[in-house]
Amino acid sequence: MGLYDEVVEVPRRTMVLFFVVDTSGSMSGAKIGTVNSAIEEIVPELKDISESNADAQIKVATLAFSTGAQWIDSSPVAAENFRWNYLDANGVTDLGEACMQLNEKLSRNAFMSDATGSFAPAIFLMSDGEPTDNYKHGLDKLKQNNWFKKAIKVAVAIGEDANKTVLADFTGNIEAVITVHTPEALKKWIQFVSVRASEIGSKSSNASAGSSDTGAEIVSKQDEFVKEIQAQNETTEAAEWDSFDDDGMVW
Repeated sequence: MGLYDEVVEVPRRTMVLFFVVDTSGSMSGAKIGTVNSAIEEIVPELKDISESNADAQIKVATLAFSTGAQWIDSSPVAAENFRWNYLDANGVTDLGEACMQLNEKLSRNAFMSDATGSFAPAIFLMSDGEPTDNYKHGLDKLKQNNWFKKAIKVAVAIGEDANKTVLADFTGNIEAVITVHTPEALKKWIQFVSVRASEIGSKSSNASAGSSDTGAEIVSKQDEFVKEIQAQNETTEAAEWDSFDDDGMVW
């Protein structure tokens, strides 16, 4: 074997996609059922994105919140090995506790600890109601977290009862909040957001070549993602997503 015959594999950085899911009682039935089926169906595509990405491995972490909040897996799971665990819905809406839990894990001592380094995460919040705890306290602490500051953040408001002002406070701007009224729209937006946030969040940019992620780079990724949402909203297909589904169900 010659000197140049050996192929050295360059270690990939990681990008964690966080699903933060409201599992309070108001999400029971079709809402949580749609969330479960949509994420389950998108898993193979996340696997493909990760396997074909030379820069980063996609990992997935799921935080469910209702009366309290809990992580579904003890650490982020590589997309190649990820299996969606169906969530049930009951209890109240402790968004503040979810923010505290997320803040705790967005640390190099926790979920961002890969030795090869991490791109800033993509965080996807889904909720249909009003926080029932002191969400401001938890969110204010989360906003001080540097990983959260740099993250791609998007939220889906499920139905008109969802507090879009709170969701915009979480994402940083109202443009990153998507409102859905039907199961079909919810399913398609979950799939769109999961795929595009993973693709954008896990790509290198000139701003970060040879260095850690910078605030400027991630702001540009957030801006890029918001533009994708706006473009999707402007298409005829997106408008059709939120029309009545086959059963005429609307939230």
